[in-house]
Amino acid sequence: MCGIAGYFGRELPHAEATELLLRMTGAIAHRGPDGEGVFVGQDAGLGHRRLSVIDLVDGAQPMSSADGNIHITYNGEVFNYVELREMLMARGRRFRTTSDTEVILQLYQELGEDFVSGLNGDFAFAIWDAPRRRLILARDRMGVRPLFYTWRAGTLYFASEVKALLQVPGIVAEIDPVALDQIFTLWAPIAPRTAFKDISELAPGRIMVVERGRARSRAYWSLGFPDAGEEAAPRSEARIAEELRALLEDATRIRLRADVEVGSFLSGGLDSSIISALAARIAPAGLRTFAVTFEDAEFDESPFQSVMVEALDTRHHMVACRPDDIAGVFPVAERHMERPVLRTAPAPLYLLSGLVRDEGLKVVLSGEGADEVFAGYDLFKESRIRRFCGRQPGSRIRPHLFRKIYPYLPGLQKQSPEYLAAFFGAGTDAPDDPLFSHRPRIRATSGAKIFFSQELRDTLAGYDAAEELAGTLPEDFRRWHPLHQAQFIETSFLLPGYILSSQGDRMAMAHGVETRFPFLDHRLVEFAARIPAGLKLRGLREKHILREAAADLLPPSIGRRPKQPYRAPDSRAFAGPSGDYVGELLSPSALAAGGLFNPQATTKLLEKSRRGAIGSFRDNAAFVGIVSAQLWLRSFATRETSRLREPVS
Repeated sequence: MCGIAGYFGRELPHAEATELLLRMTGAIAHRGPDGEGVFVGQDAGLGHRRLSVIDLVDGAQPMSSADGNIHITYNGEVFNYVELREMLMARGRRFRTTSDTEVILQLYQELGEDFVSGLNGDFAFAIWDAPRRRLILARDRMGVRPLFYTWRAGTLYFASEVKALLQVPGIVAEIDPVALDQIFTLWAPIAPRTAFKDISELAPGRIMVVERGRARSRAYWSLGFPDAGEEAAPRSEARIAEELRALLEDATRIRLRADVEVGSFLSGGLDSSIISALAARIAPAGLRTFAVTFEDAEFDESPFQSVMVEALDTRHHMVACRPDDIAGVFPVAERHMERPVLRTAPAPLYLLSGLVRDEGLKVVLSGEGADEVFAGYDLFKESRIRRFCGRQPGSRIRPHLFRKIYPYLPGLQKQSPEYLAAFFGAGTDAPDDPLFSHRPRIRATSGAKIFFSQELRDTLAGYDAAEELAGTLPEDFRRWHPLHQAQFIETSFLLPGYILSSQGDRMAMAHGVETRFPFLDHRLVEFAARIPAGLKLRGLREKHILREAAADLLPPSIGRRPKQPYRAPDSRAFAGPSGDYVGELLSPSALAAGGLFNPQATTKLLEKSRRGAIGSFRDNAAFVGIVSAQLWLRSFATRETSRLREPVS
C-alpha cells in the first residue's frame, strides 16, 4: 500500500515540478515509509511514496512501460495479478518485474480503458499515457483506497489524501457546509463531495479520463440486486453455502499473496473469526492476530478473542484502550481522517494499527464488509421489525422486539413500548420511502444539528441531505427486496464513506499498515447480491447463510454469537486529563471564530459532558462531532478560511 500524488495540465521546469511532487508526497509519507519517487513529463507529473509488499526489489514507482511511453503511480494491491500476468504472457508479453504494478501497465497497453474491469483488488492509481496526452484515474469497486482531486487554473491535481493537495500553492482548506450537514445527517459526505470545499473524491468503481483539458468520468462497476422474488435460480441452501465457502476461501487465499508476513485482525466477532480461521489454515508459518480491548465490558470482546486464539493457536497481540487513550490520540486521528466524524471509534483502531506496525507487520486481513454483504447489522433487523409493527401500529407487544436486537444498549431496555415505537418510527414511516430502513438513524443523527450556529443554519436553509441521498439511488432500486434496498444504501454509502475510510484506510495507513478485506472481493459481493434475502436474514438471525457456510471453522460459542457492533466510549472518553484540550477547543471564542456551532448551546453541552450526564445518542454524536469539526478547523483551516462564505445554491 502506498501514497500517490500528481498533476496534469501545467508545464513546469523539471526542478520546480520535482520539488512540488516531493512536497505533495512528503505530506503523506506515512502511507509509504519504504521509499519515494517522482516522474516529470512535459505537462504532467507523478509522485509516489512506497510501502513495499510485493516485489520488494524491483517494484519501485512511478513505473514506466518498457517503451517509456506509459507511466503509473499506484496505491493498492491487485490480488489476481498472478493470473493476469499469466494471461498477458500467453499473449506474448514479457515482464521485467514480478510486481502487480507492471501487470496494470501492460494490461492497459493490451486492453485500453476497459482494462480496469479485469482487476480484482483494492486500488487507486493514475496512468499517464504520454503519446495520447491522457491521464487516467481509477478507484476500486468498493472504495477501499482513497483518491482525491481538484482543479486550479486549468490544472488537475490528485492525491491519496487531501493534505497532499494542500501543498499546491493557492489550494487552501475551507469547510464545505453542505458536507458538514451531510456528516451530521448521514455520518459521511456524499461522494464526490468532501469536507473540503472545491476538493472532490473519485467515487468507488469509477474511472476518470482527462485529455484536452476536459475530464470524463464513468462507472465501470456498480452494485445491483435482482428484482424482488427473482433472485438466483432455485438452489438448495446447502449448495449456496458450498459455493459461498469456496468463494470466500479463494478471496482469502489471494489476499495472503505478499512478499511480507500477513496477519489478521481478530475482534472475537463472527466475521474476523471466519477470516482468521481461513487464513490460519493457509499461513505457512502460522498466523499472528491483533485485537483491541476495553476496560468497560460494554465495549470489550476479549473473552471471545481468547476463545478464537485458543481454537486457532495464533500468536495474539492486544492493545488495551482506556477512555483517556481515546481522547489522547483523537486529534491525531482527526488529522488523518481529514473529515469530522460523530464517533470516537476510529481512535482505538489507530492504536491497534500502531501495535501491528510495532510488531513488525505491514499487512493484515480484516473481516470488515460481511455485515453489509450478508445483512449483519441490527439496522436490517430493526427495519424488518418496523415493517412488522407498521402492519399493527396499535400493538404493545411487537415493540418489545426492539429490545431483543439491542441487548448491548442498557438504556433501551428500560423504555416503554410507546417510547420504542415512537423512537424507531414504527407505523409512522411510509413503507415505500426509499430511505425507510435508515430513517431512525437519520432522525437520531440529525438531532445533533440543534447545535449548529445561526450562520450555518442560514447557509443551509432549504437543504436536505437525506433528500439528496435518495436522489442518488439507481432507477431499479424500488424493484428490489426491502432488505436489498437497505443493503445497497449501507454498502454503497456508509461503507466507503465512513467505515473503510475513517475507520479503515486512514487509521491503518497512518502507521504504514495495509488492510485487506476478503469479504469485499467483488466476486463474493456479486454472488451475495443474488442470494435470496431470506437466506441472509432468517427471521432475526443475521448472516444466516454465512454462519452455515463457516459452521465447521468456529467454536460453537462464536458461530452462534449474535452481532455485537464495534463501539468505543464517546463523550465520556474526554473526561480525563488527556481531554483537557476540549475546554479550549469548545471555548466561546474558538466556536465563534469557527462559525459552525452555537457557543451558548455548546457550552451547556460541554458542562453536561464534564458532569458525565450525556446519555442520549443525539448528545453523544453532537459532542464528538463538534470536537471533531473544531479539530478539523484547527488542523486544516486558517481563521480567514474557516468562516462560511456564501449560501447554498
